[in-house]
Amino acid sequence: AVRWAHQDLLADREVMLEAVRRDGTALQWAAEALRADREVVLGAVRQDGKALRWAEHGMRCDQEVALEAVRQDSGALQWMAKELRGDMRLVPQRANSNPFAA
Repeated sequence: AVRWAHQDLLADREVMLEAVRRDGTALQWAAEALRADREVVLGAVRQDGKALRWAEHGMRCDQEVALEAVRQDSGALQWMAKELRGDMRLVPQRANSNPFAA
């Protein structure tokens, strides 16, 4: 439903914060500024780790955001910044969320 919302709603922080908390993938429809908003992105990745895919690059570099995304879904690893992928602090998070993760 968010997909078809008016641009004004997609740029409204409170509306999008509620939307991503219900469905993290709603982040893809959020205004660009909100895809760089830490609270909005955290809300999205806590609901669906793979929502990291639609976060602004700076958010994909944010260690807390990346940890939350991987904690929720180890598949989010592919969307985090390359600089964080080798961070050994992420390995236990991956192992807990997916026993087959490397």
